[in-house]
Amino acid sequence: MNAQPPWDIEVFYDGACPLCMREINMLKRMDGQRQRIRFTDIAVPEFEPDTVGLSFTALMERIHGRLPNGSLVEGVEVFRRLYAAVGFEKLVAVSRWPGIASILDLAYTLFAKNRLRLTGRCTDACEVQPRKSLA
Repeated sequence: MNAQPPWDIEVFYDGACPLCMREINMLKRMDGQRQRIRFTDIAVPEFEPDTVGLSFTALMERIHGRLPNGSLVEGVEVFRRLYAAVGFEKLVAVSRWPGIASILDLAYTLFAKNRLRLTGRCTDACEVQPRKSLA
């Protein structure tokens, strides 16, 4: 029988994104001693997207998380799980209300689509750049 990991969610985040890092650093402080969140930076050269089962591009296009049972969640649901892990269950419950959930999903979709532009990381075309090989 496999033991359940000691964390509630593993978040795959872009450590090269200044906006993303503000949120991640806040969550790390809030998680503190709880250690209910496993933080995985997909921007470091050592990260292997194959361990998640998604391409680097897919991981860069939307935030993803992995639950202890191995299933993946993405988008706003990742943030719900992160904030529940640090004790904001009531806020998470409100975020699931139909009207609010739709607004949050739309807002996150717009942010994710424009994240590179908003953080000043666009070159000529604003798209995810392929990873450089470690070799």
